[in-house]
Amino acid sequence: MKYQRILLKLSGEALAGDRQEYVINPQILERYAKEIKKVVEKGVQVAIVVGGGNIYRGSEANVSGIDKVQGDYMGMLATVINGMALQSAIEKQGIYTRLMSAIRIEQVCEPFIRRRAIRHLEKGRVVIFAAGTGNPYFTTDSAASLRAIEIEAQVVLKGTKVDGIYTADPMKDSSATRYNNLTFDEVYQKGLNVMDMTAFTLCKENNLPIIVFDMNQEGNLLRIVEGEEVGTLVAMEAN
Repeated sequence: MKYQRILLKLSGEALAGDRQEYVINPQILERYAKEIKKVVEKGVQVAIVVGGGNIYRGSEANVSGIDKVQGDYMGMLATVINGMALQSAIEKQGIYTRLMSAIRIEQVCEPFIRRRAIRHLEKGRVVIFAAGTGNPYFTTDSAASLRAIEIEAQVVLKGTKVDGIYTADPMKDSSATRYNNLTFDEVYQKGLNVMDMTAFTLCKENNLPIIVFDMNQEGNLLRIVEGEEVGTLVAMEAN
């Protein structure tokens, strides 16, 4: 395996899928759990950060008249719900998991403790990090970067609905072309939207590569950890 320890970032919207009647689509959950199982069975240590946008986005608080800080905490709780759903789906595949929260909710998940998280990974458990960083004004992208650095992951894998980073939005511009790899500086210069700036800067300063890929394509996650070129790699130096 090219990577022995990874941090997988999933958006909350990804869990909902395209069917409007679902907040959390059970078919998507099962599909993701099976993809994660393939990687775990190869001996790869897997940590996951999941967003909460399918339930509530803290950035929408001002529109609804909710205090910004209150809205961010509501968003954190949404990630806990998604984390619980993902935990259940993965355990149905026979894989041991631990759900760790940045805010204390002992009845449903462990508090985040760095050394304990690393120990869980070393024992082959999938660790799901919920509640973002535990602080308002920070996104789950920032949480993904921070947790990846803390657990000494070798890469952040950002699973999306598109197969990489494009010159423009491929949904709107048919002439958009995909980058195979980019440097952190090139992403800055081109103004490409990979992660929010705080998260992206954390990765750059800690020399932590990011791979943006299509999580909905069967086998992609396994191909990446085996070393195949899938999606778009962002690193300090171009390959």
